[in-house]
Amino acid sequence: MNHRIGRNLFALAVGLAVAIFAYQWAGDPEPQARRVAEERAVEAARVALGAVVDGDALEIVDPLAPNRKVGKVYVYAEPPGWAVSGFYRRNEKDRWHPYLLTMNEELQVLGLKVQDASLAETANASDILEVVPGP
Repeated sequence: MNHRIGRNLFALAVGLAVAIFAYQWAGDPEPQARRVAEERAVEAARVALGAVVDGDALEIVDPLAPNRKVGKVYVYAEPPGWAVSGFYRRNEKDRWHPYLLTMNEELQVLGLKVQDASLAETANASDILEVVPGP
């Protein structure tokens, strides 16, 4: 067989295989559905955190609004539902406080761990809120 024909056939086969793989990967609905579920979990976490933390100008760094200068943030499936981590502060003068919020599949809050001493009294009266000692 002529090398020129073999080389062209090989390039055509590899190109076709890459095109099929790319089409299947782009058209796969599972990653898109997972992303939508993650976004719903993060939005529910924002609402839950805002209900616990008082602040007129509450700033939240989470997976939908990341800020690498503040720290890494995550959303991941954790049985029986979701776990969302991030940071918040009440205003520009406040330091960033890390949090970890766990929810069930129905996006109801199971637990909230924060590193914020100002929420210690609220944590004593709450079953889901836990204040972790900070630096």
